[in-house]
Amino acid sequence: MQERHLFEYAVIRVVPRVEREEFLNIGIVLFCAKQKFLQMKYVLDENRLKAFSTKIDIEELKEHLSSFERICAGDQNGGAIAQLDIPSRFRWLTATRSTILQTSKVHPGLCKADAGDTLKRLFEELVA
Repeated sequence: MQERHLFEYAVIRVVPRVEREEFLNIGIVLFCAKQKFLQMKYVLDENRLKAFSTKIDIEELKEHLSSFERICAGDQNGGAIAQLDIPSRFRWLTATRSTILQTSKVHPGLCKADAGDTLKRLFEELVA
């Protein structure tokens, strides 16, 4: 039997108007401590976003997502947060915030050998 590893994930959401609490799921961020894994997967369907909100600034959203990617990767260009350990970076990414880019509550699960496969599966189920 394959060993299963605890993982945590959150859905990445675009919230154009925070006061309305309406959102579109655009991605997943997944953390697995045992595998030292922290990655995100997202897709920006600009037509869908513009249909949802005509006032959304796509370029600003892309900048925020790029920051999320650098933090996940621990990139030196990701600032001080990107230099933290993996669990701390995940906690920062999934912290409650009232901005255009938010995450859902964190959900746990068990994955098999490759957390990357779990990330892809969750992305297909919850976003694509």
